[in-house]
Amino acid sequence: MRHRKAGLKLNRTSSHRDAMFRNMVTSLFKHQRIRTTDVKAKELRRWADNLITLAKRGDLHARRQALSIVREKEVVHKLFAEAAEHYGDRSGGYTRIVKLGRRPGDAAPISLIELVLSVDDKKKKIKKKKKAKVPIDKKSADKKKEIKEEKSVEKKKALEEDIEKKKADEEEKPAVVEEKDETKVEQVKSDGKAALLESDTISEDAEGIAGDETLESAESEETEVKKPPEKTKDTESEA
Repeated sequence: MRHRKAGLKLNRTSSHRDAMFRNMVTSLFKHQRIRTTDVKAKELRRWADNLITLAKRGDLHARRQALSIVREKEVVHKLFAEAAEHYGDRSGGYTRIVKLGRRPGDAAPISLIELVLSVDDKKKKIKKKKKAKVPIDKKSADKKKEIKEEKSVEKKKALEEDIEKKKADEEEKPAVVEEKDETKVEQVKSDGKAALLESDTISEDAEGIAGDETLESAESEETEVKKPPEKTKDTESEA
C-alpha cells in the first residue's frame, strides 16, 4: 500500500524525475505557461503550489528552499517579488490546467498549464498594452514646425546654390574649349607650313635629279653620234 507516498513515478528514476520537474517548474514561472501531457501537468501543479507558498512566506529560509528547486536565480527573485501582489489574497488554486486534445504521433493527451493571475493584474497588462496618448503642447508643436520650415528653406537654398554653381561651370567650359580649338588650329597651320616646306624641298631635289639625268642622257647621245665617223675612217684606210 502507498500510504503517504505522494507523486507519480512516470516510469522514470527518482533523479530523472526530480530533474525533469525542476526544469518544468522553472519554465512555468519564467514563461507563465507551458504545454505538456495531462499526467505531467497534474504533477507539476503540486510543485508550483509548493513554491508559491514559499514565495508568499518570503523569509530567507524559504528563499533558500526555492533556490534548491528552481534552476535560475532571476526566476526566484521575480517570484518572491511578485508573489504577494499576485497571490496575496489566494489560499490555493495558483495554476490552471486546460486540456488541448491529443498529440499527433503518439496520441498522448496534451494540456496547457498556466499561472492564474488576479483581475487587477489582467487590467494592468491591458493598460500597459494600450499606451495613453500624451497631450501635445502647442508651443512644442509650433517650435517643431518652425524647425522643419527652417530646414526646408535651408535645403532649398543649398539646392539653388548647387544649380548656380553648375551653370557657372557650364559657362566657363566653352571658353576653355575655344582656347583648345585655337591651339589645335595653330598646330594644324604650323604642321601644314612644315609640310609645304618639305614638299618644296622634295620637288627641288626631284628637279635637280631630273636635270642631272637629262644631262647624262644628252652626253650619252653625243658620244653615240660621234662614234660612226671613226668607222668610216677605218674603211678608207682599208681601201
